[in-house]
Amino acid sequence: MELYADIILDISHSSLDKTFQYRVPESLAKILEPGNVVEIPFGAGNRTRTGYVMGISEHPKIPLEKMKEIQRIVMDFAGTDSKLTALALWMRDYYGSTMAQALRTVLPIRKKTASRQKRTLVRLVSEKEAGEILEVFRRKNQKARARLWEALLVQPRLPYEAATGGLGVAPSVIRALEERKLLACETDTVYRRTFQAPEGGETEKKLCLTEEQEAVIRGIAEDADPSGKYLIHGVTGSGKTEVYMELIARTVSEGKQAILLIPEISLTYQNVMRFYGRFGERVSVLHSRLSQGERYDQFERARSGDLDVMIGPRSALFTPFPNLGMIIIDEEHEPSYQSENAPRYHARETAVKRGELEQAKVILGSATPSMEAYYGAMQGKYRLFRMRNRPGGGQLPRVEIVDLKQELRRGNKSVLSRLLYEKLEECLNGGRQAMLFLNRRGYAGFVSCRSCGHVIKCPHCDVSLSLHRGGRLFCHYCGYSQPAPSKCSECGSPFIGSFRAGTQQIEKLVSEAFPEARILRMDADTTKGKEGHQEILKAFGEHRADILIGTQMIVKGHDFPRVTLMGVLAADLSLHISDYRAAERTFQLLTQAAGRAGRGRDPGEVVIQTYDPEHYAVVCGAKQDYEAFYRQEIAYRQLSGYPPAGGLLAIHCMSQDQEKLELAVSYLGRFARQAAAPRNAAVMGPADEVLSKINDIYRKVLYIKHEDPGILIRIKNLMEQYISMNEGFQGIQIHFEHR
Repeated sequence: MELYADIILDISHSSLDKTFQYRVPESLAKILEPGNVVEIPFGAGNRTRTGYVMGISEHPKIPLEKMKEIQRIVMDFAGTDSKLTALALWMRDYYGSTMAQALRTVLPIRKKTASRQKRTLVRLVSEKEAGEILEVFRRKNQKARARLWEALLVQPRLPYEAATGGLGVAPSVIRALEERKLLACETDTVYRRTFQAPEGGETEKKLCLTEEQEAVIRGIAEDADPSGKYLIHGVTGSGKTEVYMELIARTVSEGKQAILLIPEISLTYQNVMRFYGRFGERVSVLHSRLSQGERYDQFERARSGDLDVMIGPRSALFTPFPNLGMIIIDEEHEPSYQSENAPRYHARETAVKRGELEQAKVILGSATPSMEAYYGAMQGKYRLFRMRNRPGGGQLPRVEIVDLKQELRRGNKSVLSRLLYEKLEECLNGGRQAMLFLNRRGYAGFVSCRSCGHVIKCPHCDVSLSLHRGGRLFCHYCGYSQPAPSKCSECGSPFIGSFRAGTQQIEKLVSEAFPEARILRMDADTTKGKEGHQEILKAFGEHRADILIGTQMIVKGHDFPRVTLMGVLAADLSLHISDYRAAERTFQLLTQAAGRAGRGRDPGEVVIQTYDPEHYAVVCGAKQDYEAFYRQEIAYRQLSGYPPAGGLLAIHCMSQDQEKLELAVSYLGRFARQAAAPRNAAVMGPADEVLSKINDIYRKVLYIKHEDPGILIRIKNLMEQYISMNEGFQGIQIHFEHR
């Protein structure tokens, strides 16, 4: 019986985004499965290409004389990965990309990396017979054989390197003894490890769970729905990690595996060490700084059943576990769960889809849930659990808000307010630690008045305008622009401009103010090395520094009991970015930052410095009052038609040729308006991206708004057809993103 395979080429080109049928050779007929990666001849020159097997049938679709044959299987991505292939198909249709791009995302290890081998020599004869053979070797003066045999007589299993190294035995001698069936050389694959276990081995501890934690665990574990979806809303320090560990332990006890997603590489070390203490070497980690060999080994360990738990950022979602039972997304509100490459998937939505395909439970956790997740819980998409207390009766830190306008009026132009300076001095004198958070998320040069706090906004989109070179302010949604003013239109003050201080300047100022303090800085520059995050966090955790200064990476998920003071230096930098989510981002960062203080025995204090102390994101963030923030923010989203109250489709366009890009997006914008008009959808742009040029690549964006996401998908499909039919878009990268 002849078999024929439908194959997608591993080439990201719209004209090739379809299956091609190939004959399955007899040698592969019994082992080829959907999900396999194969090599095939393609084109007039029969050039060898890589492709993904999408399906196998007994019915040819083209004349047999024209059909080519599969050459070989490159990677055995079958069984488990057939579900990942189905996930890729959904991603292609929902997010907009070629199938090859989607497959490359969910099956990221496409080229096998040479594995490490451990060889062991095993004596095959009895001790008595071995002694007789040794005498023969000695009598014949076969010194190398005698040395090896003496060792095997004492130790029936001997590492290969011990024989060739320490004993100086040549490989030819070993082969000769193998041929005589006196010994065997066993070969085992040794997987690369992605982290060093703590000294002293495993440190498993019995968790003492609170009633609140127990209630959440029971509610999720005893739910009969195998693909249930849940949201855990727990205040900072409420013990969500302990809940995750217990839920995963129950999943593992049922013979299933679990994936724990975390937003930042900087969080990996602390999380892995805690999970290692509970699950031993059956937990591993994935992140972007691993070598190809390390990544390959972790996927192979997961596929072979050598692992129970995988921890890592976004890409860990595609770990090929054979019996996946649970996916947990910690700090689910974090923007890093959104991919920047096609397909521009979001881990939250994609995890829900994988959970449905694999009958696995999906759990979202956060002290500051995304508007999408909480709105989904209010609509019944997720079952909501609340954790309002810290274990052991720990109190949330005391938060004070400093109005920087008042500081300026009092003559203080320093980055440190007088209150924060006094609190730092008190903290250091008491032998405790402090963290200073420079809130630079989304920094794009918005312009505000330092006297009255007024921020210049777009009159059409209700987001702040961004300062560009040449002194003009631009809106990154609709393209509106105006000259940058020299004085404030509200109060006439000349103190108007954009915030320019960075972490290095902050470090210099703090070291001058407190010369005896030991200071660490954590930002993109100081964490470039493979272990950069881990080294800084370990040093601070061991109290080898008194103050940690950093950007948003220092406020997420870290637990330092000696930290009693958190200073937020510039809350406004995220409050007024050119993004409808600015208030949400600010509230999340302030709440997360406040949660770093007072996690030990001593009470914590937080000082938030801002030019807009009455903004609801700042007030609610200081109180850690999520429900109050949600009520005000969802009202704004509903009024403006922004997600989650309405749908928003972003079309990102990139090219090295600026003129060609300008022309292409103008045509694309015109077509978008034609497609959107009969469907009552609104089109904004095209406009420059927030970062309009990166590595000599020019970037533009279009936005389409409609309350029904299904309408946006239909418009996306029409635009994809339009793009594929017009040669003018060749050389233009176009990515679709659901906001």
